[in-house]
Amino acid sequence: MTHSDRLNATFTALADPTRRAILARLATGEASVNDLARPFNISQPAVSKHLKVLERAGLISRGRDAQRRPSRIEPKPLAEATRWLENYRRFWEGSFRNLDELLEEMKATKKRIQKR
Repeated sequence: MTHSDRLNATFTALADPTRRAILARLATGEASVNDLARPFNISQPAVSKHLKVLERAGLISRGRDAQRRPSRIEPKPLAEATRWLENYRRFWEGSFRNLDELLEEMKATKKRIQKR
């Protein structure tokens, strides 16, 4: 899977609010399908489908503990997405900083003109 494919899978998985909520829950520790289904008004099979999407994206891994298959969050795909987003954050912060400087310059110029 290429870097672009991994990012696509990550953002596709994150596009769904239920999957984001599942990841938020897993950020507090591993959980079973029953644990994850409890706060949602959806069936266990529906939660399992969400888990498969998250697992294919590499955002979670699933273990084996007797009859349980606990899920746990995997940080690497989120770190890759964060690095990708970081480039855009820096760009926009720089753009806003330049805009702030321009506005301050325009205010100063306006004050100088008004004093005349």
